[in-house]
Amino acid sequence: QVQLVESGGGLVQAGGSLRLSCAASGPIGTIVHMGWYRQAPGKQRDLVATIATGGLTNYADSVKGRFTISRDNAAKNTVYLQMNTLKPEDTAVYYCLAFVTVYGVPAQDYWGQGTLVTVSS
Repeated sequence: QVQLVESGGGLVQAGGSLRLSCAASGPIGTIVHMGWYRQAPGKQRDLVATIATGGLTNYADSVKGRFTISRDNAAKNTVYLQMNTLKPEDTAVYYCLAFVTVYGVPAQDYWGQGTLVTVSS
């Protein structure tokens, strides 16, 4: 069973920074990409950022220039989301996603349990 463990959420004032971490473990074959999504109360879950195995990144327009996704060079199963200049509208539960193959099984999505980020004005 692939498991994703997130950490780093919390309460921060507008303009502040937070860094989220996500570590994937289990019988992982190939990581196609990993990323972060977020879900605010009463809203759908939306893409924040993704990073592919080759390093190609993709960001939601709302976070471009403020958030940076990166991957641990040593621990390839770990990704980070550096969030700067946070705004109250960034308040949400942030979920880590890993699109991976498990030995003998085609690639599919695996989700973390979510970590709450609250930005106060």
